[in-house]
Amino acid sequence: MEAAVLRNSVPPDRTAPFFGFVWAVVGLAVGVSAGSLLALPGELSRLPLAFWLMAALAVTFDARPFSPHAERRSMSVFPSICFTFAIALEWGPGPAIAVQAAAVLVSGWRMRYAPWRTIFNTAQYACALAAADAVVRLVPGDDFGATSRLRALDVLVAIGAAGAWLTVNHGLVATAVRLRFGGRWWTRIRQGLGFELLATGSLLLLAPVLVAAARTSPALVPMTVLPLYAVSRMARLSAEREQLARQDPLTGLANREALLVEVTEQVAVHAELAGKQAPDAQLALLLLDLDRFKHVNDALGHAVGDRLLIEVAARLTAAVHPPDVIARLGGDEFAILATRLDGVADARRVADRVVGELTDPVPLDGLPLDVGGSIGIALYPEHGADFATLMRHADVAMYDAKHRGDPVAVYAAESDHNSAERLSLLADLRRVLETGADDAGEIALYYQPQIAIATGEVVGVEALLRWRHPRRGMVDPEELIRVAEQSAVMRLLTRRVVDDVVEQLAKWSAAGLDLRAAVNVSVRDLHTGEIADQIAERLAQYGVPPSRIQLEMTEGALMADPRRVLATISRLDRIGVAIALDDFGTGYSSMQHLRRLPLAEVKVDRSFVLGMVADADDAAIVRSVIELAGALGLRVVAEGVEDERTWRLLHDAGCEVAQGWFFARPMPAEDLVTWLARYRPISPATRSGAGDSGTVGAERAGSGSRTRRDDGRGGRDNGRDGRGDRLGAQDNGRDGRGDRLGAQDNGRDGKDDGSGGQDDGRGGECDGRAARNGDRAAQLGERPGQPERPDRVDEPALGGRPAGVETPTTELDVLAAPVDPAAPVTTPGGPAKAEATARLHPSVE
Repeated sequence: MEAAVLRNSVPPDRTAPFFGFVWAVVGLAVGVSAGSLLALPGELSRLPLAFWLMAALAVTFDARPFSPHAERRSMSVFPSICFTFAIALEWGPGPAIAVQAAAVLVSGWRMRYAPWRTIFNTAQYACALAAADAVVRLVPGDDFGATSRLRALDVLVAIGAAGAWLTVNHGLVATAVRLRFGGRWWTRIRQGLGFELLATGSLLLLAPVLVAAARTSPALVPMTVLPLYAVSRMARLSAEREQLARQDPLTGLANREALLVEVTEQVAVHAELAGKQAPDAQLALLLLDLDRFKHVNDALGHAVGDRLLIEVAARLTAAVHPPDVIARLGGDEFAILATRLDGVADARRVADRVVGELTDPVPLDGLPLDVGGSIGIALYPEHGADFATLMRHADVAMYDAKHRGDPVAVYAAESDHNSAERLSLLADLRRVLETGADDAGEIALYYQPQIAIATGEVVGVEALLRWRHPRRGMVDPEELIRVAEQSAVMRLLTRRVVDDVVEQLAKWSAAGLDLRAAVNVSVRDLHTGEIADQIAERLAQYGVPPSRIQLEMTEGALMADPRRVLATISRLDRIGVAIALDDFGTGYSSMQHLRRLPLAEVKVDRSFVLGMVADADDAAIVRSVIELAGALGLRVVAEGVEDERTWRLLHDAGCEVAQGWFFARPMPAEDLVTWLARYRPISPATRSGAGDSGTVGAERAGSGSRTRRDDGRGGRDNGRDGRGDRLGAQDNGRDGRGDRLGAQDNGRDGKDDGSGGQDDGRGGECDGRAARNGDRAAQLGERPGQPERPDRVDEPALGGRPAGVETPTTELDVLAAPVDPAAPVTTPGGPAKAEATARLHPSVE
């Protein structure tokens, strides 16, 4: 809002053109009024009492002009206009210009105008009065009011003169404002035109009435004081009401409505600056929300809270310099409009000053109260070009700052989960899921194989959801899952994936491929039993056994509401659906929860697997996760395997299954069948025996057949190449021997009965997992003591796979970045670091 210093200032880059125009107007005024002013001394003695009464009233009223707008003195109305225009009609321009100059001097002194402004106002009025006098002189015939009574022609002449006065005066002011502050010519001409026509026009049209009163009796002239005072009083009451409507009553700061007006005006000004490529063409809207203010209200009462807000307003006023604007939006929210900025660094400096002012405690009633706050910043034009957009983006940034624990945050699109673009994306996703609309794109599932490390056999595939949008192209999976996760669309997405997967399982089964699929689900899905009902219904519809599907959840989903999650997955487990824990190691799982849940598998997060070769800490974390999962009786899958060295490190650590671009890229379901037909298993032992370089650990002897799992009746050896035969994995170098039910080998010297293979030099070190009993427990990864599932017995092997290799598992993920399925499927050192595998749960890889 305009302060006195702002009303008298001129931007440095506009000084020359602006003052050039001011002095040109002054020169014009001198030229058009010099003659009449020089003749004025000889006329003073002949001027009647009515003139002197009008002159005195003009100067007196201008000492307190009408201000309909409380904060904008540029919109003030000067009653002297009425009297000086009447003097010009009756006694000519000379006396009128002299009286107007005296009135301008008084008003300029009262309003603390700069000398140049007072001079310009005098000149503009002189030009306007000269233009009005020219219209009067253009009328042929007798002079204005030649008779004692005003004629209809005289009234028409007065109206024409008033029009000329308004045109010249408003044109000069609009031009000066445009040269001073910038903007478009037509915008400046229209600005305030309605107010000028109503307020100033009314005063000008009152002038003929004053002339008629003066001709009748000078005593009638002072009677105009009462109506003018009534108009002035109403204007002041209107200004007070407007001020209350635009001012916060508690702090005296601007409110939201006033901020809206100011931002709108400043956006227009800065748009002009940006068009001229000025360096300071940006403005920033800063939104401040006090921390812990509710605690103050609740503990000490609202009266203390109000005093705290008043003190905060005073500190903000001290931190923010004019012409920047401070507003209280309500409650404990404040806004700051910072103008003429050179970039985000300038906006941050303003925010840092505010943070500094709020650092010290506020002492109230002897109690020091800490007043922290979070500030969000949105810049024009980068983050919005109108008040509503800037406010919304500043609000997003403010909550981002609160979430991160930082005092200041600048708006970032990735933090805005409710942007118009994302809402549009969500609407398109809903349409493609509900109706399959072509204009919303196409959704399809791709599959990436999972490989048993010890044997090289395919034991599963991970399915990745692709959405090719007709306008946006391939949708970023991380953005899509952030949008869908927070809405009911996630249920539609889960339902679509479950339906497609079960249908695909039925197709594979009909083609002789008995695959097991694992579908990732979100925390929203696990909070209700709807997903269990849906899976049971679809399995029955397509005739697919429950053992063919597996659900994956993240640690975050598990910890969000363990009680409800446990109830849901217990139902699924009773149906016969296996449960896997995804992204293991990135969340906050309780060991108690892991022990209680009916889990069959854990997946080591790719963030650890990718760094195994170069980072000893990542390698140590992966080994620890593998050992922990083994101790809990869980199968281990490693994601993100991109090169042979990682593959061998995982083998040495005892990991069972791996996936990544080292083995194959994602591909459509029909391409997967072709890929399976031409795929040839390769194990670490066979590659070592062939003389491959880059192995980790000692070379192992023997064929790849000795590295495979037992057929389920024998012991499962973890991390060794030597395996027991199908009847029991007897160790030649230890005191005990394993029985047919599956005793595990612990710490042997690496020699197995029937294998003849030498261990890899680690003394046949096992991964520490406890012995697991049961005919099928070793193969299926079931927990010790769990009842055997009849539907998992005698599952046919895939593609003539060797006896003892477990049934292939199809793992289902729901989002990933697009990958060309035609690319080579087995490449050493795969380039998959750019692969995105966003999930149906918040943890996105």
